[in-house]
Amino acid sequence: MSGHSKWANIKHRKGAQDAKRGKVFTKLIREITVSARMGGGDFNSNPRLRAALAAARAQNMSKDTMEKAIKRGTGDMDGMEYHEVRYEGYGPGGVAVIVDTLTDNNNRTVADVRHIFSRFGGNLGTSGCVSYLFDRKGQIVFEDFNEDLLMEVALETGAEDVVVDGTTCEVITNPDELETIRETLIQKKVGKVVESGVIMRPQNTVTLDEKHAASMLKMMDRLEDNDDVQRVSANFDVPEDVMEQLALD
Repeated sequence: MSGHSKWANIKHRKGAQDAKRGKVFTKLIREITVSARMGGGDFNSNPRLRAALAAARAQNMSKDTMEKAIKRGTGDMDGMEYHEVRYEGYGPGGVAVIVDTLTDNNNRTVADVRHIFSRFGGNLGTSGCVSYLFDRKGQIVFEDFNEDLLMEVALETGAEDVVVDGTTCEVITNPDELETIRETLIQKKVGKVVESGVIMRPQNTVTLDEKHAASMLKMMDRLEDNDDVQRVSANFDVPEDVMEQLALD
């Protein structure tokens, strides 16, 4: 696994998801709100909203919380107005990094992101400097899955790839087919969905040594800890022996 999926698996091992549950909810609520503002509050005719709600349900967000977020987006309730801004640059070891944000203050967000890049040996670049190294894909992440059944159903349904890494399984799809494949997999009870959404998947990876891996993982953690950051995509790979050494440090 690589990039975002590698990082997701590392967070799973660290138990970081539960520790940052509140921040996950904050980011999901922003995405629901912006999706509703841009495409309307009817998820049947708004694919982005449908995907955002699916991601929220995967995190056990309450129906009431989701409905309020939709109402803020459609203007039926007061709320902040967020704007989508993408930042691109390079992390430790020449890793390509994309940071997607939803912010109500561009100046604050770009200053925060630039500071994080610089602190960990990276540098913020210009728009488009690394995005060509990624493909836009749908991603569904499972835990507690039946590997044979999941692979069979996913590929029959039209998934592009299925990647198993320890206790997690990543299903890659065409973004337009994400929800159809996700619903089919849920109906077939192949496993527990823990994450679902559209990602930027790297076309190739940069293998990091221990020094650069340590800095890169800290940089990812700090970026995702920022409230304005929705998703971080990166094309790094950390060998198992390096991961084991970092775990001992």
